[in-house]
Amino acid sequence: MSDNALDPNDFAVQISDQIESFILSVREVAKGDDPDSAVPYLLLEISQLLLAGGRLGAHEDILPDERYEPDIGPEPDADELRERLAVLLEPIDVYSEVFDPYVPRSTPVACRISDDLADVVTDLSHGLAHFRAGRVTEALWWWQFSYLSNWGPTASASLRALQSLVAHVRLDSPLDALDGLDTDDNSGDEERLAEEAGKVMAAEIAAPLGLRPTSRQQQA
Repeated sequence: MSDNALDPNDFAVQISDQIESFILSVREVAKGDDPDSAVPYLLLEISQLLLAGGRLGAHEDILPDERYEPDIGPEPDADELRERLAVLLEPIDVYSEVFDPYVPRSTPVACRISDDLADVVTDLSHGLAHFRAGRVTEALWWWQFSYLSNWGPTASASLRALQSLVAHVRLDSPLDALDGLDTDDNSGDEERLAEEAGKVMAAEIAAPLGLRPTSRQQQA
């Protein structure tokens, strides 16, 4: 049975469960109690969240019941979450990203995983407030709209960064250091990224982030 054929309430419950699980998991990781598992755990959680996003993206357009969005009150403050993640992920927080792969000659810009995750949590929490207030269609509309416009691309970019990091470590490949990049300056190009990137061995960040090379590389 496709998601379009599901009862809207059943579909909303399934999506909200995945979203709430993601928010709780990211906040738990941000506490820093288990830094050795941070990267693998975030890789798993973002992958699972994007499954919910894919279902929203594939679903027919969801239209809100009301012309104007009901007030949900003050938005939750994500600054503490952002700061905790930035400290936890400091060695690998900054990465380069091309925002739209369909724009020819797109210029890579510097991003931060901590910013991305805090923004995603903010978007998801907004819809969750509607859902908890009983506005199911409004919640689904918001999650679908913001998946296509913001949290989907943002989560996908973070996932690519984390997957790339895991690949560099597990394949014992040197990693370009991007910590010298300014995430507030998006005027650079690929040449500037290459010039500012210093070579560091992936092993230097592997241990504190719970990553190890593959078994064959360990034996070599």
